[in-house]
Amino acid sequence: MRNRKNIFLRKKILIYGLGKSGISSYKFLKKKADVYLFDDNSKINKKLVSLSKISKISFDVIIISPGIDISKCKLSTFLKKNLQKIYTDLDVLYSFYDNLSITITGTNGKSTTAKILHDALVDQKKDARLIGNIGNPALAEKKITKKTIFVIEASSYQLDYSKIFSSKYSLILNISADHIERHKNLKNYVNAKFKLIESQVKGNFAYVKKNDSLISKKIEKNKFKSKIYKVDISNLKNIINKISNKYFASDGNRENLSFIFEIACKLKLSKKRLIQTINNFKGLNYRQQIVFDKKNLTIINDSKSTSFASSENILNNLNDVYWILGGIPKKNDKFKLSKIKCKNIKAFVFGSYRNTFHKVLRDKLKVKKYKTLNETLRAIFLEIEDQEIKKNIIFFSPAGASFDSFKNFEDRGNYFNKIVKKLIYAK
Repeated sequence: MRNRKNIFLRKKILIYGLGKSGISSYKFLKKKADVYLFDDNSKINKKLVSLSKISKISFDVIIISPGIDISKCKLSTFLKKNLQKIYTDLDVLYSFYDNLSITITGTNGKSTTAKILHDALVDQKKDARLIGNIGNPALAEKKITKKTIFVIEASSYQLDYSKIFSSKYSLILNISADHIERHKNLKNYVNAKFKLIESQVKGNFAYVKKNDSLISKKIEKNKFKSKIYKVDISNLKNIINKISNKYFASDGNRENLSFIFEIACKLKLSKKRLIQTINNFKGLNYRQQIVFDKKNLTIINDSKSTSFASSENILNNLNDVYWILGGIPKKNDKFKLSKIKCKNIKAFVFGSYRNTFHKVLRDKLKVKKYKTLNETLRAIFLEIEDQEIKKNIIFFSPAGASFDSFKNFEDRGNYFNKIVKKLIYAK
């Protein structure tokens, strides 16, 4: 455990937001500090400090859950006056533990890359813990030893709020416009991602996508203390023929692999055993998940997709595809596939924002509009039955947030799978 940098011991702390990360922060700190709790949901089953008392208490530290938007929450005015006191559970983790950490961020592919790296470390007998935006909250892990390695998936929200967190190994997989409604503009979003590298010191290592315009521009204009490696998919040319897992047929997932092999080399992992891990990888639910695959039909559930960029990575590698999309479109999001590539794609948009998506896509590909996801899928199944293409692909990659009709992307993905199951068995 660290002692030299700890700023949380015996301090008066407000934990704001009692989701998984907030609760784990409370359990971790309650015997180490004077802890108060607050959540915008006053009915939550915890003893909360009242809204009227918060401004009267002189807090040393405010630990905020990443999902809270300072500009739109109940404590907005209070937080804006106390910005320098705001920290995250990642900061707490960094203050208490001196363990080796590998932190992964990027617009797309974070979860998949983090999970594969974690699996690879475990398969090679390392005590690796998958935490952050995936796996357990940062402070929920138990029985941590000096040999424990933290594999951390970090969102732009977590990095933006963090102040002292740093990681020996940092990966920025890619950056495209996302979460602009929260960060206000693209520059702020890029800056949030790059806090991961800016916090590093000499002797640390950063891995970034080589041909990413936003990443390249940021690196050219700034000096960083860590050693920066530029990662390219071409690095896989001598390895890719050993990868038999269909999950890695897309450019996006191959880009993820290029980072895995780079960091694995640095960590001196066995390449042979790493390839075995990759070939055994089952994928994550609702992230390019193949939910049905027979002779003339493949169905892919990519409900996690909330932007055009995340969908395009897969569309680039598909032919004869029925692309289903809908949800809440991202601000300033742009569809970049060429008209030539779009000849192989039919788009089916659903939901309240179907007209918005239609306007963006109609000049490049054929688009049909439907009110619901259920109605959309039924229409596609009918169309497939009426034509004779040897192999059809239904690709559910919404390119929009799920909150217009669902609790989250998992809820949306689960609903899609249920409809598919009914239609498959009805044939």
